[in-house]
Amino acid sequence: MSDRFVVIGAGTMGIGIAYVAAGAGYRVEVVETSPTCVDAARERLRVLWAGAVARGRMSEADASEAGTRIAWFNALAEVDDGPDVIVEAVPERLDLKRAVLAEAAGKHPALLGSNTSSIPIGSLGERVIGLHFFNPVWVMPLLEIVVADGTGPDLVDAARALATRLGKDPIVVRDMPGFATSRLGIALGLEAIRMVEDGVASAADIDKAMMLGYRHPMGPLELTDLVGLDVRLDIARTLRDAYGPRFEPPALLESLVEQGRLGRKTGHGFYEWRDGVRQ
Repeated sequence: MSDRFVVIGAGTMGIGIAYVAAGAGYRVEVVETSPTCVDAARERLRVLWAGAVARGRMSEADASEAGTRIAWFNALAEVDDGPDVIVEAVPERLDLKRAVLAEAAGKHPALLGSNTSSIPIGSLGERVIGLHFFNPVWVMPLLEIVVADGTGPDLVDAARALATRLGKDPIVVRDMPGFATSRLGIALGLEAIRMVEDGVASAADIDKAMMLGYRHPMGPLELTDLVGLDVRLDIARTLRDAYGPRFEPPALLESLVEQGRLGRKTGHGFYEWRDGVRQ
């Protein structure tokens, strides 16, 4: 069967990837073991399609058709062999990603990608390529293609072609922890958190400084809330282990994660959120 795109994980990134893949005409198969996550993901997609229709970016007929292209599975074992693309978007933990990708390789996809934002691709398995999307996936145009030492040019070409079909503008980077984007983004985000910790300014004013002074579309602390404080903490720990103390997570970040203040997805982070909207 052709034009099949499997997404493993129905969290924030997985749903964004599924949304753009369905919009690009793929038949999307989302694998998620948690019924609660599936319910939340279905509702999130409904809101996204409704918003696209309201803004005139899609017709109601196109939105309805996109919805029919997404199927839901409780386990990867239920998915047929031979999809065009499999992308995992599970939490940023090496052991989990390795296990998921090893099982996914057994489905013999033409292209097997990881949405990891910091873990070296070479540590995740053979013929795995980095397909690092950015949040929100339906807005951000960048796709960071991460190439390990043994990655063949055929996979790079396939990844570039995928980016084009999804409407993304790709960059190709060498396989190093944090790649290009996460090393820079986490460095800025961690320093912003340290500034809150030191009482330099409020989260809102630190974000405003970067938006008005450096023309960032969003401040680093609001972005941390959007990505998830737990995700940022996992990335920081990975980069600390690779590069040393300059990526040491601030105590404030660790404390907020321990409290369950994970950002938009829990309603509380550096900001308060209601129905996905910053208050």
